[in-house]
Amino acid sequence: MTLSRRLAVLAGAMLLATTALAGCATEPTTAPSGSATPDASAGSTEDIDVEAAWLDNGAMVGLVTLGSSTCVPLAEVGGYADGVLEVTLVEEADAACTRDLVPRVTLVDLPVEVDPTQSLEIVITGENGAGDTYAGDTDLDGVPGLVRAETTDYLPSAGWTDIDGQFVILTWGSSTCVPVIEDVLATSDNEATVMFVTPPADEVCTMDMVPRAIVAVVDGLDDEGSFAILQGAEFDNVRVPILAN
Repeated sequence: MTLSRRLAVLAGAMLLATTALAGCATEPTTAPSGSATPDASAGSTEDIDVEAAWLDNGAMVGLVTLGSSTCVPLAEVGGYADGVLEVTLVEEADAACTRDLVPRVTLVDLPVEVDPTQSLEIVITGENGAGDTYAGDTDLDGVPGLVRAETTDYLPSAGWTDIDGQFVILTWGSSTCVPVIEDVLATSDNEATVMFVTPPADEVCTMDMVPRAIVAVVDGLDDEGSFAILQGAEFDNVRVPILAN
């Protein structure tokens, strides 16, 4: 074979090798059959502790959850049937919240079908700021003889939760001047005196009228037939029955 012939054969072989390598480098890869692609949007569901209390003559309940004191979730009622109330807790997106962890109250207006003399199961779902969902449930026993009014009387009310010594106080007034508890003392077997912080004399409050709920804790009080005596701030020895749970 002549020299020019050998060079031609060698050039052809090199061209074929280059083409083969290029084909291997660009060949697409496929996932094995049946493999799953992770869903980046999927989050975890956390079980949370929830307590509840009857308020406003059975027209409301207060849901007590743990979280930031400045970012209390709102409630959306999803439905009610067969003694079960579905509630979604809605948290404000991108809110700047304090990093404390305290019991705070979300108020729920109850459907007219709810009878406060009968037991009530409340199923709660929600989503936190990180996109994770949470769920919980709680039960309220019916209160014998409790008659729900068609409209609120805008008077303070209170109700026990299932946690020993814990009750919720509902008051009505300015949304920007919420009463702050200074101390709670059991002043008899069936009375708890709730003392509120005296607000500054120059405090400026909006003129709206909204429900405001806070958590109180007292030791040594009988849950049955008990009363809260509200003193200080805007209250002058207001005696409020604490509804049983």
